[in-house]
Amino acid sequence: MKRRFASLNEDSRQHRPFGPMHGADAPILSQAAGGYSEHAPQAALRPHFTCAWRHEIPAGRDCTLSVPPDGCIDLQWVNGALRIAGPDREPNIEHLPAGSTVFGLRFQAGSAARWLRIPASDIVDQRLPLEAFWGTEARYIGNWIGGARTTEDIANRFELAMARKTAALDEDPDAAARLIFRLVEEADRRPGTEIIDLLRDRLGMSERTLRRKCHAAFGYGPKMLDRILRFQRFLKISRSDDGAPLAGLAGEIGYADQAHLSRETRRLAGLTPGAVLTQVAG
Repeated sequence: MKRRFASLNEDSRQHRPFGPMHGADAPILSQAAGGYSEHAPQAALRPHFTCAWRHEIPAGRDCTLSVPPDGCIDLQWVNGALRIAGPDREPNIEHLPAGSTVFGLRFQAGSAARWLRIPASDIVDQRLPLEAFWGTEARYIGNWIGGARTTEDIANRFELAMARKTAALDEDPDAAARLIFRLVEEADRRPGTEIIDLLRDRLGMSERTLRRKCHAAFGYGPKMLDRILRFQRFLKISRSDDGAPLAGLAGEIGYADQAHLSRETRRLAGLTPGAVLTQVAG
């Protein structure tokens, strides 16, 4: 199975910068371009997905977006096709045409394995057609969604098709994966706090079991998940704290200092912290 998805990844991997890009080719932070919104999915989908979302790209100009890791896996409708967005460890650079709309369903922590029949570690940093997992069923669903006449009809068909799919799935939630995600998200982020020690104490798991569970549910270990969710906290605070100094933000979130925040922002967004604040404020 790993060999199969490695070969698909050669065609699906986007260019990923190792540092900030500048000038006309500089990406825009995802959710800072156009309109982005989330809502609760249909009732049948809620045991499996945290939210449904849509991202509308402005008319008149194509967009290059920097999509930072968020610790999640998404099922998406993009450019007229269904795909799986695997868990990322670095920014994914997306090139989207002007006027397009992307729809997504964000899996609950640990839920994607029941839908895809593989551990998350097999699809890290990949964008793969849903057909690679479901075969002709995915093609049939995609053709039905693609026959919609309006944007709202696409959104409704997308959720309805996946709600029908839940009838054949085990709805027993992966309670351990969801608890791990919540504990890391809410962890005391003072510098020096070891996330592995915190999780072992709270969950009563050995370090080996904890790592195995994290790789299966998230695609990587608890330290990587901690880095990603800490950065997501920076993004969240940036949207609500206009004009907050970077040094103050770094300490509030749990970075050792402003330089630490700057390094992580470059690694996880491909942008400088200043660029992130400017785009979020804009």
